[in-house]
Amino acid sequence: MNDDPPLIVSIDWLAEHHESVGVVDVRDDWEYEGIGHVPGAVSMPFDRFRSAADDEPGMLPGVERFEELMAEIGIEPGQPIVAYDDEHGVFAARLLVTAMLYGHDEAHLLDGDFTAWSRSYETSTEAPSVVPTDYRVTVPDDRPLIDAEGVRAAVGAQNTVLLDTRTPEEFAEGHIEGAINIDWRTFVDPETRGIKSEADIRAILASMGIGEATRIVLYCNTARRISHTYLVLRHLGYPLVDFYEGSLTEWRDRELPLVQG
Repeated sequence: MNDDPPLIVSIDWLAEHHESVGVVDVRDDWEYEGIGHVPGAVSMPFDRFRSAADDEPGMLPGVERFEELMAEIGIEPGQPIVAYDDEHGVFAARLLVTAMLYGHDEAHLLDGDFTAWSRSYETSTEAPSVVPTDYRVTVPDDRPLIDAEGVRAAVGAQNTVLLDTRTPEEFAEGHIEGAINIDWRTFVDPETRGIKSEADIRAILASMGIGEATRIVLYCNTARRISHTYLVLRHLGYPLVDFYEGSLTEWRDRELPLVQG
């Protein structure tokens, strides 16, 4: 694209470019069809790309399934896509991180959600005509994925922070040793429904001892909430971010220790 959009794009940017990007709505079908959507957006409900049927870590759908899904909604490999939901972007972020893990680099999160869009711009109930594509995945060699053994090795490592993005209540019930808790919603502005200012987010992270030179290992329960945090951190230029796809679903399945309190 001509103006190299940031990882997280504004509703004004999308209003200007929505006809030249693939816009993906990850809400439920009834919301897409009944409430309306961004004009030209295609529908891929969240539960469609949450399958563990393939031999993939955590909750990733598997290469073949993801290829089918993207082909069905008319997305080409390398085509810029912008995804949104109506939950401050956390479900859309999960799709985008999935796409990035499968090598789709031009993946962008709408800063805000459908409600934020509808406050300023028109919506549509007309589904676009979709021409299926021959979508093919190229899995990158440098994926930020970390497995359970890598997480265990990171506990107590120098200049490394394990970041638990669940609620404080969930954190107190049980977390990985040495982790700190920043609920993913801490970075969300409830008024704009998008992310807080860069200065505010950097101040929050600095107050927890996290800087750009800190290695950050993210986990939650099912890798949905860390997807939002991952995109925020990468959007702001934090370079050392590891993504524990298995998260506590895998951790508990392996009966690895958790700390309470």
